[in-house]
Amino acid sequence: MRIEANTRALIDEAAGMLGKTRTEFMIDTARRQAIDVLLDQRLFVLETGAYDAFVQALDNPPAPGPKLQRLMARKPVWEE
Repeated sequence: MRIEANTRALIDEAAGMLGKTRTEFMIDTARRQAIDVLLDQRLFVLETGAYDAFVQALDNPPAPGPKLQRLMARKPVWEE
């Protein structure tokens, strides 16, 4: 990776404090960040009232509107 000297020095200092090489530090950090990003897209926590409202909305979706009905009635382009 090409990084500025001051950024490399910062990473090296942090890695050294943890007894890791720059590569180990960067891989560990990137891995943790990747997990956080993926969990942010999949896991969320709600208070009891908000959870109940969320489940209620999932269990009782609104009726399909005219635009959705038209879309679902169309033949997909890959079938034409």
